[in-house]
Amino acid sequence: MENEIKNQYNYQEIINWIEKKGIELYGNHFKIIETDYTIMYKLIAYFLKDEPTCFQYGINLNKGILLSGPIGCGKTSLMNIMKYLTPTEHKFYVKPCRDISFEFIQDGYQIVHKYSKGKLYEAEPKTICFDDLGTENNLKYYGNECNVMAEILLSRYDLFIAKNIQTHITTNLSATEIETQYGNRVRSRMRQMLNLIPFDKSTKDKR
Repeated sequence: MENEIKNQYNYQEIINWIEKKGIELYGNHFKIIETDYTIMYKLIAYFLKDEPTCFQYGINLNKGILLSGPIGCGKTSLMNIMKYLTPTEHKFYVKPCRDISFEFIQDGYQIVHKYSKGKLYEAEPKTICFDDLGTENNLKYYGNECNVMAEILLSRYDLFIAKNIQTHITTNLSATEIETQYGNRVRSRMRQMLNLIPFDKSTKDKR
């Protein structure tokens, strides 16, 4: 597999670059370990839009990424680094789900609009990576309980269908836990709009 991959890009060189970037952002302890190379190849292929490699891995370039895995396996750091690897037209920003939940307490339902359709003065909705899905709680705004991320994800699905706007997500929840927390409609929509790239459940905490 690795030899075929090297036809178009030198993936080892890119991994070295990612490791340097990680050290620059997170300190000297940042390291890409060899057992994570398959995940790295998939992420690099996706974010560089390397079609032949994505095809080999069964990755659909029209969909976003759902990066799942145990706490501390490096999901957030990797997505933050991928921002630097991505061509300008596919740039995205990373937004922690917990921050969105705090914004909802303060500003209510317009937060759902902000992270789906975009702010009122923005011409176009943006590609967003919702970080750590499952760490926010169901919250009350003036006594009305709202599963704010479920609402945002359903709206993002509509955007994906209408305008092909992508969404990325990191989470340590399993598919079953996602269904329990957000309902089977959200889980089904996520399946349609995201490529699942899972870390092994036994991946050790790297912090």
